[in-house]
Amino acid sequence: MSTATIPEALVAELRGTRRLLVTSHANPDGDAIGSTLATAKLLRQLGHETTAWLRDPLPRLYRALPGSDEIHCGEEPPVGFPQNCDAVVVLECPSLDRTGLEDALTGLPLLNIDHHLGNENYGVVAWVDTTAPAVGEMVYRLARALGLEIERDVANALYLTLVTDTGGFRFSNTTAAAFDAAGDLVREGASPETISKWLYESQPESAVRLVGEMLRTLEVHADGKIATAWMTREMAERVDAQPGDSEGLIDFPRSIAGVEAVAMFRQLDNGYSKVSLRSRGQVNVEEVARRFGGGGHRNAAGFSSQKVGQELAEETITALAEAIGRN
Repeated sequence: MSTATIPEALVAELRGTRRLLVTSHANPDGDAIGSTLATAKLLRQLGHETTAWLRDPLPRLYRALPGSDEIHCGEEPPVGFPQNCDAVVVLECPSLDRTGLEDALTGLPLLNIDHHLGNENYGVVAWVDTTAPAVGEMVYRLARALGLEIERDVANALYLTLVTDTGGFRFSNTTAAAFDAAGDLVREGASPETISKWLYESQPESAVRLVGEMLRTLEVHADGKIATAWMTREMAERVDAQPGDSEGLIDFPRSIAGVEAVAMFRQLDNGYSKVSLRSRGQVNVEEVARRFGGGGHRNAAGFSSQKVGQELAEETITALAEAIGRN
């Protein structure tokens, strides 16, 4: 099992706080969405009034999850917020600004549950377990500590967090805790076949065509140890892609034999660039991301930058090469 003990203060807060908001990071991925859905459902078992709020819309890939249509998305707060909110559960955010909702949430009691390196330990209670394979695995343990029933929809949502954050149980965070939790969740009703269909056999056509657009930009550097690729607004427009359709594309350059680190550069509507980083083995891209103001995990991290184009690419490639050299 993962090693960080659940703080008694967190259990007490969740038992006693009657009106809760659950949120996670901007541009939500499978762990963020599955954990948010599961946490909201579990807290309602305690008889709490619970609302889920994410800044950005769910990628189409995750809209099949039961209850996903109940998540409030957008910068405008849900009805009754903040006057009908006693505390906020913040999932998978090493800092509050990762929610994209920090202006609205600042000043409220925050319950911080995360597994990222570099978490700032903000909030009235912070439970940070960097050994956890997914925040969903932490939510599963929390449900057990609270004595809550794991219903089928909750089991599916939490199983999905494990599949997505471990790359289908392929990445280095595929620990015994990941398999232990996965086995328990299947026994509670999670369906690996259903979740695999959602993730791997329900892609919109535009997402598949986006793979082709991205691969045309593929380059390798540093004697084949680093791969880079780009995702521009024009590329997305050509295939009618929606936000979220690019999730998982970085795994294609990462699959090249000999590649130890990957950077994918994506243009944002605000003129910034988002850089996603992936690596193999002991190559620490979290340190690279932190150098540019971002963060994440050892093998999966990212950052945003005001820089664009070749200057950004050269700086990132240099930093990745240094990280490989330290390995």
